Amino acid sequence: MVLSFTDEQLELRAVVRKFLESRSGESQVRAQMETPEGFDRQVWRQLAEQIGVQALAIPEEYGGAGFGFGELAVVLEESGRALLCAPLLSTVVLAANTLLLSGDVEACRDYLPGIAAGETIATLAVIEDSGVWAEDRIATSAIHTTDGWRLDGVKRYVLDGASADVVIVAARGVDGMSLFLVESGAHGVTIEDLPTLDRTRRQATVTLRDTPARLLGAVGTGWAVVSGVVDIGATALACEQVGGAARVLETTVDYLKVREQFGRPIGSFQAIKHRCSDMLVELESARSAAYYASYAVATDAADLPIAASTAKVYCSTAYYHIAAEGIQLHGGIGFTWEHPAHLYFKRAKGSEILLGTPAHHREVLAQRIGL
Repeated sequence: MVLSFTDEQLELRAVVRKFLESRSGESQVRAQMETPEGFDRQVWRQLAEQIGVQALAIPEEYGGAGFGFGELAVVLEESGRALLCAPLLSTVVLAANTLLLSGDVEACRDYLPGIAAGETIATLAVIEDSGVWAEDRIATSAIHTTDGWRLDGVKRYVLDGASADVVIVAARGVDGMSLFLVESGAHGVTIEDLPTLDRTRRQATVTLRDTPARLLGAVGTGWAVVSGVVDIGATALACEQVGGAARVLETTVDYLKVREQFGRPIGSFQAIKHRCSDMLVELESARSAAYYASYAVATDAADLPIAASTAKVYCSTAYYHIAAEGIQLHGGIGFTWEHPAHLYFKRAKGSEILLGTPAHHREVLAQRIGL
């Protein structure tokens, strides 16, 4: 088992970090938060054209670069560090992997090349009013008619739903839960942007009323695909959380070196050192959990479900605590709107809930290890 990065992956990290420093700085993030879509489409295209981010983990046969999740994990960590406002998680992780795991070759040929080129934005719509990732909580109906499939229902908290060109919808039919492709401009589709705590990552409510849809994969196999995608998504989110937590710790330590009280930097006080040490231990433990889960995804390891839930629980808790400590250690300035500490705190809280809360994943983890 090798958990170190290759020279090529380290070079990719350097390239992505340099790009995001110039395209996703604090001023750009704040500006994109106020736009209707919540991200800059030009930056999204540049990520595809200059670095090939969207194509990294997509097979060459579908227009991708044919690399693996290890390379994508590097990008995800850097995107979390920079608070990148972009449909990276929704499109490149959730939607692309749903297409691949569905085994629907025709659908992959139709949609993955556009995703790889940065031209198509896609997302996955599963959870509903309950807010729980569970098969028995899905009420959206799928009816097969002479004209094809029709969907009725309401999907909540859909990542980048208002910007998506295509939405992959989980719906229930007479033969169980299946997945369907719905074009955003199709009949009966209404998409409403949701107010969220973390405005760097947009969510929407997608309403379907007698909406025509295309079956993705085989009938009744939808939840098996969703379960696999959630594991990959949880791992991707853990990588983002590690990047964000690392950036918070770095900026906090830098501040503690220059902020003086009683004639000396406050970082020299023993109590402050202890808090920073605790943050570092949490960060490195989270990094280990995220990196192992990434390895499990990349190698399709048998313990991926356990590794993914473990990473989601630990990284969510660590990021939230580190972000909260960052605000506290910055003192009064950390609480102001003008300081970036609150942006990371809100991203940490939003990510903690996304794709299942730590409590949900602890329950899932207990079931997976037979407790």
